[in-house]
Amino acid sequence: MTFEDFASAQSFLLIAGFVIAFIMGAVVNKTHFCTMGAVSDWVNMGDTGRFRAWGLAIGVALLGVVVLEMLGMVTADGSYPPYRNGQLIWVENLIGGILFGIGMTIAGGCGNKCLVRIGAGNLKSILVFLIIGLVAYFMLNPFPGSDKTLYSVLFYPWMNPLAINLGDSQDLGTLLAGADNAKIARLVIGGVLGLALAWLAFKSKDFRSSSDFAVGGIVVGLCVLAAWYVTSNISVNIDDQPYSLSQYYSEWDMLAESEAGKPALGAALAPQSFTFINPMGQAVGYAAGGFNSGLLTFGLMAFFGVAAGSLAWALVSRTFRIEWFASWADFTSHVIGAGLMGIGGVLAMGCTVGQAITGVSTLAIGSFIAFAGIVLGSALTMKVQFYQMMYEEEASFAKALITGLVDLKLLPESLRKLEKV
Repeated sequence: MTFEDFASAQSFLLIAGFVIAFIMGAVVNKTHFCTMGAVSDWVNMGDTGRFRAWGLAIGVALLGVVVLEMLGMVTADGSYPPYRNGQLIWVENLIGGILFGIGMTIAGGCGNKCLVRIGAGNLKSILVFLIIGLVAYFMLNPFPGSDKTLYSVLFYPWMNPLAINLGDSQDLGTLLAGADNAKIARLVIGGVLGLALAWLAFKSKDFRSSSDFAVGGIVVGLCVLAAWYVTSNISVNIDDQPYSLSQYYSEWDMLAESEAGKPALGAALAPQSFTFINPMGQAVGYAAGGFNSGLLTFGLMAFFGVAAGSLAWALVSRTFRIEWFASWADFTSHVIGAGLMGIGGVLAMGCTVGQAITGVSTLAIGSFIAFAGIVLGSALTMKVQFYQMMYEEEASFAKALITGLVDLKLLPESLRKLEKV
C-alpha cells in the first residue's frame, strides 16, 4: 500500500481505521461480545461461553500477528502504544488493570462496550465516554496553565521507580530466545498459545451453545489483526524509496514542501491496532482543538467507526433504544466507574481490547499483567457487590472483600468471613 504523497497515505490510514472498526462495532452489537459480560457470566453463573469468545478473539489475533510478523507483513516493534518497550511498567499495568476492571464493572461495560452502547441509543454511555475522555486526556496532557498532568501528580513519582528494565524488548520471544531469534520464538509461543485458546473455546459446550460466540470472537480477532496489517504496510513513495508514515513524519522538513497537512501527533502514525481509552481522550482533545484535521488519528477514527457500526446494526435489527439513568445511584455508579476506567486505562496502557487482545497479540509481558489485573478487578468487584446484596447490613465492605478473595482462591478458606451462598 504505497502512495505518491503523504496526504493520500494518511487518508487511507484514517479511512481504513473507520471501516475496520465499523465492522467490529456492528458485529460486537449483533453477537453481544462483551468482556465485562464474560467475567460476569463466569463469576456469577459459572457460564464460560462469552469468556471463551474473548479468549478466541485473543487467539485469532495472536496467531495472525506472529505468522504475519514472521513473514514481514506486520511490524509490532515500535508500535503505538509501545507494548514491547524494554521498560516493564508492571505496577502501572497491574494497578491500572485492576482499576479499569473495577470501573468497567461499576459502569456496566468497558470502553469498547461504551461505544457500542452509544451507537445503540444508550445515553448513559455518552456520559461515561465524556468522563473517560476528560480523565484520560488530563492523565496525558497538562492542566490549563500548568505543566502537570494527572499522571505526573498522582502516579509518576512512586510508580516509575518500580519499573524493570528488560533490555531491548519485553515480549516473550525476545526474552526467551534473544533478539536474533525473537521472530521464530514468537511464532512458536504465539502459535501454541493461539491454538490452545481456540481449542479451549470450541471444546466447551457453553461456547458451542451459540454461534454468536464463535462469530464474535473470530471477527473481533480478525479486526485487530487487520488493523495491525494495514498500519504496518502504508508507505509513501519518495524517489522510488518507500517511507513509512512515521519515517516521513520524522523527516518532514526534508521531504514536505510546507507544514500544511502535518499531523499534530507523529507517534500515532506508527503500527498499531485497536484500543479505546486513549482515543477517547483524543476525542476530547479533537473537540477542544476546534476539530482540527491535524488531530485526527487512527484510534480516533476507530472510535467513530465502532459507534457508527453499532448504530447501523441497531437500526437494521430494530434494536435501537433510548436509555437513561434509572436512579441517582445508577448515575453515581456510572460516574465513578467512568473515572476509574479513564485512570486505569491510561495507567495500564490499554483496556479489555487494547491490552487483553491487541497488547497480548504482541506477547508483551505488560499486556498479560494488565489483562490479569482487569479480570481480577472486575471479578472481585462482582463478588463484593454480590455479598453486600445478599447479606445487606451484615456484610461490611471488608468482610465482602475478604470473602470474595477466598471465593477467587486468592486467600485460604479459613479466612472466609461470610458463608458461601
